[in-house]
Amino acid sequence: MLWHPAYVGLGSNLDEPAVQVRRAFAALAQIPETRLVRASSLYGSRPMGPVPQPDFINAAAGLLTRLEVGDFFCAFVRTRTAAGADAAARALGPRRIDLDLLVFAQLRIDTPALQLPHPGIVERNFVLYPLAEVAPELPVPGCGRIAELLARVNPEGLWRLESDTAHP
Repeated sequence: MLWHPAYVGLGSNLDEPAVQVRRAFAALAQIPETRLVRASSLYGSRPMGPVPQPDFINAAAGLLTRLEVGDFFCAFVRTRTAAGADAAARALGPRRIDLDLLVFAQLRIDTPALQLPHPGIVERNFVLYPLAEVAPELPVPGCGRIAELLARVNPEGLWRLESDTAHP
């Protein structure tokens, strides 16, 4: 069986966000036939949108999995739900944990349930900075390499939590 790379964005701004992100890293490592091979540092970020809310803690995870994309996504959704993600949470609103599948292998998928690569990846500094720690040379299908995308975004409203890294 082949190993497929998968990259996940993590974020939280409720209920001790750094703790929530660390727990989500551990939960991702428990997906069957999957290994967490790289975890970024934690980053603080200002929330997007008009909803008043606390700052976020964001990170990225690099995984290798033997599961095919459909099976991985089903396991990922179960993991996301078990970690406390609320599917009914208001877009751009506060959340205990948010996990987004950003890239899976070099697949391009556009269905109501799954879009790969994740449509917000190219413009969100809170996704690109942590992901650049995990896989700077990662080619994002149809978008370019992470290092190239990172050079196009402004770091405004984002800060690395120097003393709080989450490497496994």
